[in-house]
Amino acid sequence: MHRLTKEFTLPDVEIPRSVPIAMHNFTNFFKGFEKLPAVRSIFGNETENVLGQLKVEFFSSKFGYMGVSDEDGHLIVSAYYLREGETVSKYLDVIHELVHVKQFRDGKALFDENFEYHNRPTELEAYKLAVEEARRVGMSDRELFEYLKVDWMSEDEVRKLAKNLGIKVTPKRAQERVR
Repeated sequence: MHRLTKEFTLPDVEIPRSVPIAMHNFTNFFKGFEKLPAVRSIFGNETENVLGQLKVEFFSSKFGYMGVSDEDGHLIVSAYYLREGETVSKYLDVIHELVHVKQFRDGKALFDENFEYHNRPTELEAYKLAVEEARRVGMSDRELFEYLKVDWMSEDEVRKLAKNLGIKVTPKRAQERVR
């Protein structure tokens, strides 16, 4: 799970901490996202309609964060992550995943195995908007680098992703001296 130590002032949105394990309407649990400029940039005039129809499936597992079903485009969210994750990470992840919802609706292959995760065009598009929003709420490059760290990527892959997104990271040798 992401490890950020600073609190950030986020827009007036609601992200649940406790959820029933089942399929629900997105807007019953994630409130205010339809008003965010970042989300409106994804769906435009269709924002309220898309989010109003979007389903979210909460699952019970200590593994995983959020994702989008490649079968029907609904959100899949770990109840554990909602309970234990950092608010800013969950906020950015919702924005990231909503980009994937749009991509699915546009017929894009979300999990194109021709690309490694850190080079996958759909991931770069989703991270780009999340990074823009992260910068808007005051995250530094170091904090963004920490946000990018996930279980399925090595440190080198995270560095490659950060580079692809224009995030400056401390060189490995300098980082080792700091420790």
